[in-house]
Amino acid sequence: MNHNISVQEFLKTDLNIEEFYSKLHSELETLQKKYNYFVTLNKEIPKKREGKLKGLPVSFKDCICTKGIQSTAGSKILEGYISPFDATVSERIKTSGGITIGKTVQDEFGFGTFSVNSGFGVPKNPIDPTRSCGGSSGGAAGLTKALNFPHIAISESTGGSISCPASFCGVVGLTPTYGLVSRYGLIDYANSLDKIGLMGKTVSDVALGLSVISGHDPKDSTSINKKPEEYKLNGNLKGLKIGIPKEYFQNLDKDVEKTVWNAIKKMESLGATYSEIELKMTEHALAAYYIIATSEASTNLAKFSGLRYGAEENIEGNFNEYFSKIRSKYFGEEAKRRILLGTFARMAGYRDQYYLKAQKVRTMIINEFKNAFKKHAVLLAPTMPVIAPKLSDIAKMSPLEQYMMDILNSAPNLAGIPHVNLPCGEKNNLPIGLHIMGDHLQEDKILSIGAAFEDL
Repeated sequence: MNHNISVQEFLKTDLNIEEFYSKLHSELETLQKKYNYFVTLNKEIPKKREGKLKGLPVSFKDCICTKGIQSTAGSKILEGYISPFDATVSERIKTSGGITIGKTVQDEFGFGTFSVNSGFGVPKNPIDPTRSCGGSSGGAAGLTKALNFPHIAISESTGGSISCPASFCGVVGLTPTYGLVSRYGLIDYANSLDKIGLMGKTVSDVALGLSVISGHDPKDSTSINKKPEEYKLNGNLKGLKIGIPKEYFQNLDKDVEKTVWNAIKKMESLGATYSEIELKMTEHALAAYYIIATSEASTNLAKFSGLRYGAEENIEGNFNEYFSKIRSKYFGEEAKRRILLGTFARMAGYRDQYYLKAQKVRTMIINEFKNAFKKHAVLLAPTMPVIAPKLSDIAKMSPLEQYMMDILNSAPNLAGIPHVNLPCGEKNNLPIGLHIMGDHLQEDKILSIGAAFEDL
């Protein structure tokens, strides 16, 4: 039987699930050797199909806890950690009949834009293995693109970690409204920014996944009190009012700019209207994002001290010596850099100057988006300013140059608004992403518009 079928076909097709998974595991091992998409493979073969997902293969980013399977968040300091419980999203996938196929490679704790800061090797772009998959969810995006089996990837974004790799690999990547999906069981990067989302080959794939994992969870204090819903993709572009933020079209690769404008013009030809708008706070978003994110990360990572959590060794010397030895040995360079940045921003005397000011900027960014959505149903922009760069070129970039690549993703992530990446064209066979951004809890709207665009 041909297993290169869509998720929708999988759900409707009567197949031998044991034979299906036997062939799937063989394919996953081949992809792993070639591209390095997994930290851990799970070789479970289900005996029967049940639930809403009927045995659908689901991968999880390695920062999401999965009972009985190693969960490292891409860091050597957590190597060997077998979670004794399921994250809420993992539990909901299991209850709905989804099967965990493995934990995907990521930048350590989500710290990166290219997945080169992983403690478990760098995932390679399946379109061109000399190039990056993007980050921090690089393994999830590469796998979604390369795997010729039905599959959805559960991922996570703090400042663009779903949209960026989805753009570079040419897949659909949805980052939901902050709080729509429970963070219980997520190994956190920055609590006020982390959002669990999805990747798939089509909009309907991620809509299906979102209908399973979303909804209120009493275990997460930031969970929105909203019942799960079925996301019906009623895409109609006629009369759609689109906002085009001018600031998102500055300093782009010219081919990226041209391709995104072509996508906007296609929508216009089917009855949508657009107007250019200004989001002036965008220029401050990147700085505010890195101050807030590193401040929260430095706090979250303090627990990995070699005593109660994380890697351990024989205790020698005083606490400070032992603590420093463990963290120096098991944290990667980028994790150390962000801990230092965040600790500095939170220090007495600097907290008002940096952290609190960044939070005020964040509020202004949210208000700016809210005003834009009073007049426009959605905002459209390029997802990334460039196509997937070569790994050899990334090695030459300074940390600041790497941070600058998040320029188009920082503001929507700070605001906690839903956004979805859609492939909208190519340059040299490499995908270019279109970003559709909506107001809070407007997932149904952006997904419906995305589905309509897919059909063009």
